[in-house]
Amino acid sequence: MAIILIVEDEMFIRQSAEWTIEDMGHTILLAMDLDSALLHLSGSRQIDALFVDIRLAASIFGGYDVANQAIKLHPALRVLYTSGSCLSADMTELFVGGGQFLQKPYSPAQLEHSIGELLH
Repeated sequence: MAIILIVEDEMFIRQSAEWTIEDMGHTILLAMDLDSALLHLSGSRQIDALFVDIRLAASIFGGYDVANQAIKLHPALRVLYTSGSCLSADMTELFVGGGQFLQKPYSPAQLEHSIGELLH
């Protein structure tokens, strides 16, 4: 199973995503901002995927910054972005290569499907 870093600043959403992905059998690491995400990313653990909110309160480019830094440290990392905003061409231009998107609000089943697609 995979090790997945969830970066989400809203506690309820972060916890819900954690439970859903853990129920799939994956190991979860949690962060609420760029700095805490970088602590996980610069550690010795191999991280397989990043599930990141595009709009993090403490950063201008939020999830884009997290994903760009993550790819520098883990080039094979798979990235799933999420946001309450509708996906636009301007948003996808900022995605790392191969980045995927899941629109909020999402159901546990939609998250499971997106994580499954991301990892295969």
